[in-house]
Amino acid sequence: MPKRLRLTRRPNIAMSEDGYRKLRTLSQEAGLDAGEFLSFLFENWGSVIHEEKLVARLRLFNSELEERKA
Repeated sequence: MPKRLRLTRRPNIAMSEDGYRKLRTLSQEAGLDAGEFLSFLFENWGSVIHEEKLVARLRLFNSELEERKA
């Protein structure tokens, strides 16, 4: 019997408008609501990301972060 999905945590998060649009698009394409999609993503993190690309994108994001906040 599959484990029941219980969304018991409701973190208060801030997202960019672009990030939120992408979250809505991906969750709709998957047939999930945003919370279900985020749960899927984090529960399956190791199999849905490419670690080297993630590290490179994080470095780029961090280098541009102050500029984007202005």
